Amino acid sequence: MTAPLRQTARLTTGESGAEVEFEVRGRVAVITINRPQARNAINAAVAKGLEAAVDRLEADDGVWVGVLTATPPVFCAGADLKEIGAGRRDQLRTARGGFAGFVARDRTKPVIAAVDGPAMAGGAEICLACDLVVASTAATFSIPEVKRGLVAAAGGLFRLPSRLPLNIAMEMVLTGEPVDADRAHHLGLVNRVTEPGTALDAAMLLAEEIAANAPSAVRASRRVMRAALGLDSPSGWRLSEEAMSAALSSAEMREGVAAFVEKRPPQWSTQ
Repeated sequence: MTAPLRQTARLTTGESGAEVEFEVRGRVAVITINRPQARNAINAAVAKGLEAAVDRLEADDGVWVGVLTATPPVFCAGADLKEIGAGRRDQLRTARGGFAGFVARDRTKPVIAAVDGPAMAGGAEICLACDLVVASTAATFSIPEVKRGLVAAAGGLFRLPSRLPLNIAMEMVLTGEPVDADRAHHLGLVNRVTEPGTALDAAMLLAEEIAANAPSAVRASRRVMRAALGLDSPSGWRLSEEAMSAALSSAEMREGVAAFVEKRPPQWSTQ
């Protein structure tokens, strides 16, 4: 099999070099937080870089899935507390993306978090803003804001109890103690667990499984599932029927059926 074409771009440059990197591997974009000297803590450059990365992911018709990772050994320590202490908290967010330029960002394409180290505070909230999580056994997840006299304000307080049983989420938030990758997988927070150093490889395999499917159908399915969270059953049925009606009249449906009948892999459009 031919290796996928790779295109790498540095989206934001800080004093230490590229704060966020964007690499295209076939149909998958790999977005890397690259501030290891500060435990990949979020500063203004990272927030702007992540927003630009999502913009590029959404704009590129040839890229169907994103993988968000970080330079080891820490996935992300959350907000840079030096910036907060200096009164620059607002610089750690963007108007469209919220904290880190990511957690509140509207998007249509799925993003997988590839976690190969601790994801703390805002780092865990970045994972919660992703659609899927692949973690190595070196990963931990924690919402420790209460230990610092703070409150998790980047989505953790409402996203965590939507992923975990309420009492487990409550324990994580009120104690601030971490959960390891194996327990997170058992509880349903993590999709796949891998050996240390292989989270990105495993996330790429998952991304390629997703990218093998019809891109418009994937996006429509994601949109309905996201929108249906917290809705009543009639609203969920309505959203599902609307998405199916659109799918039935699509070129993707015709290609998918033809490929099944002709016993061949489907050839999805890049649009």
